[in-house]
Amino acid sequence: MKNLYFLIISLCICLGFTSSNVTAQNKITAQFHPDSWEIKAVKHEFKDYKGKHALYLENGRALLKNSNFKNGIIDYDVSFEKGRKFIGVHFRIQDSINYEEYYLRAHQSGNPDAMQYTPVFNGTAGWQLYYGEGHSTSYHFNFEEWMHIRLVIANNKMDIFINDMSQPILHVHDLKMETIKGGLGFNTLLGGAYFANLTYQPMDNPNLMSSMEKLPESDKGTILQWKVSSPFSKNQLSKVNNLKDFPLSKKIEWEILSTEYTGTLNLSKLSQVSKETNTVLVKAVIISEKNQIKRLDFGFSDVATVFVNDKIIYSGQRKFRSRDYRYLGTIGYFDSIFLHLKKGKNEITFAITENFGGWGLKAKLENLEGVSLEKNR
Repeated sequence: MKNLYFLIISLCICLGFTSSNVTAQNKITAQFHPDSWEIKAVKHEFKDYKGKHALYLENGRALLKNSNFKNGIIDYDVSFEKGRKFIGVHFRIQDSINYEEYYLRAHQSGNPDAMQYTPVFNGTAGWQLYYGEGHSTSYHFNFEEWMHIRLVIANNKMDIFINDMSQPILHVHDLKMETIKGGLGFNTLLGGAYFANLTYQPMDNPNLMSSMEKLPESDKGTILQWKVSSPFSKNQLSKVNNLKDFPLSKKIEWEILSTEYTGTLNLSKLSQVSKETNTVLVKAVIISEKNQIKRLDFGFSDVATVFVNDKIIYSGQRKFRSRDYRYLGTIGYFDSIFLHLKKGKNEITFAITENFGGWGLKAKLENLEGVSLEKNR
């Protein structure tokens, strides 16, 4: 009996050691050595800084070679000086223009947007589309001192910790990119920062401390599906007051896109932005039971022109810093138009142009009494 007892104890100890070793093996430690990184930056240097071997990265990107991560835990240390700069980590990197990003705004320490989560589709970061709860929050940075950051990522959700690992400072309840494996890396903009002690631990189902179990339902009246054209240059619309006169009307192609639960349509998923591909037409059909007026609330980034049954009725812009140096151009239901609907089908078309910081649209009718939205086919 005594021998059996010691056998069970020994087995438990061995299993405990085995479990511990497996956990340790799953955690991958990045080497801060030139051979381990692919770097494109104005300046970078591997050096000792405040007791840690680190990478100093200034105005550029550093991709950890052979990294592959979908779900799990990412830990790293970061240090930077005061001043306007952006310090980020990229994960699930598919290529140089498609990845998830979490970054710190050094110059916004203590402000509601001191940190930010945004997807990057086709090279366009969407911070004007994604802000506030679930995307950004306040934090007072410890300048020129090491801060420890942990990201716990489970499919489309993420907990973010800084220094205090007992409570996440931000919960992202809806990561926007596809949940697939990708690379890891760092980036800095308008300045430099030190990075050290990067580890990542792939896990199928990491525990989240503050997960939103279910995403909220869309507001009633929200247009959740749009017909979107292939991109073209904004200059093609410069003198168009009626879409029947649009010179590309017979050349552009159309596809159907669904919005996120918030009603936001991220147009960056379609294409990279250039002078020749900075504008798309976004169309919906409203079926009215009678001649009537309906209010349509909408938001956009960055320039919008609206046509109803081909005729122009609105033009406006919300570019970053276009109104004063603090103006961000974030998207929301900040504008309204009153639609003079005829009985039957009414075509509502937005021309949306991207300038910087996010390419998107959202719109909802004040109510659906006496109207319906035609399903796209």
